[in-house]
Parts: sequence; C-alpha cells; structure tokens
Amino acid sequence: MSIVTVRAAGLAAALVFSAGVAEAEMTASQSNDPTAMMGENMARLLGVERRALKAVDDRRIKRLTTRKADRRSGGVPRYDAAWLAAQPAARGGDEWQCLTEALYFEARGESVAGQFAVAEVILNRVASPAYPDSVCGVIRQGTGKRYQCQFSYTCDGRAEVIREPAAYQRMGKIARVMLDGAPRALTSGATHYHTKAVQPRWANVFPRTATIGVHHFYRQPGAQVAQN
Repeated sequence: MSIVTVRAAGLAAALVFSAGVAEAEMTASQSNDPTAMMGENMARLLGVERRALKAVDDRRIKRLTTRKADRRSGGVPRYDAAWLAAQPAARGGDEWQCLTEALYFEARGESVAGQFAVAEVILNRVASPAYPDSVCGVIRQGTGKRYQCQFSYTCDGRAEVIREPAAYQRMGKIARVMLDGAPRALTSGATHYHTKAVQPRWANVFPRTATIGVHHFYRQPGAQVAQN
C-alpha cells in the first residue's frame, strides 16, 4: 500500500470519527435544549393552572372577570348629603331596584354613611359563598316565612309602599354607586347588622366590625368575603 493510500484511509477514518462525535454532540445538545425544557415546564404550569381553575366556583370566576371590569364610577364616595345630591339621577335593572328598595326600607332614616354601610352588608353577602350570589337573592332569602327572613321588611306582613320619593331617589344613587364598584370600606367585611335597640343571640358570637348611626355591624365567623 502506498503512502498516499494510507494517508487517504487515515483521513477517511478521521472524518468518520469526527462525524460520529459531531452527531453525538448534536444529540446531546438537543436533549439538553433549554427551549425544549422551557416548553415542558410551561406545559406543566398550564396544566396546574387548568386544574386550579376547574376547582374554582364558576360564579366566583364570573365575578372576578366581569363585575370588577364593569366599574363605571371608579371613585371613592364621600359619605355626606352634599356629595350624594351632586350625583346624577340613577337607574338600573333588577339588581339595582332590589338594592334601592332594601336601602329605602332598611336605612332611609340613617346617615349617608349608615346607608352605604347597609349596602356594603348586602354586597358582602353576595360576595360570600355562604349566601345567594345575587343582590335580589340575598335580600329575598327566607322571604315568605314570617319573621324568618334576612331583611325584616320582606316578611313583616306589611305592604312595601314607597311614600318618600325623594328618599327613594337618594337610595337609588347609593345603590348605583355601590353596584358600579365603589369600595366597601366602612364595615370591614360585615355580613350582619342590627339596631342598637335589639340584641340578637348571634351578636354575642359574631365579631363586631363597626358602629354607624343606630346600627352595629358584624362579620359572620369564618365567612369569606371577596373585597372589591
């Protein structure tokens, strides 16, 4: 065999060897490709997220994604008559009407802050899994069973008649502001209240969160309230 043939054979062998090494390096590099690992991690995280979302009550997801996004007032109310008088006339659908009527019959004689506080209790209940998930549902809970309802005007046996239209209009403004997303900042998540003239049994167990006007406000122990 000539020297040329030997050198050619050696070069060929070297090329085969180097190609094998390159192929091995390429394979190793692909198996450790950081972008591939990122893809796997992302898929794993998305799977965890999907499982977590499935565990969340649909109505909570709806509240988080729509109600907060539908805020039109955007500001913090001032709890005084002059500020309330300056607000535009209010109107709305069933939820607005239910809240307006509840404020009228439960709190129209209270201060503006006291009226807002009663609205907070109703909306805190809507935001809690322990109660119906609508304003009308919360207000009408227990209605039809005399003196067993949640808001006394709905089961006291007397007809609900609006005799003070100016007061009703003011309550409508408060209802509109609160339904449009105003902060619930007065009662620290209260879900109950009563006048100072009575002392219900639950008041000895529930922590008191505020006293405004003639009402004491309480939060039900263990109640989870989504704050806006």
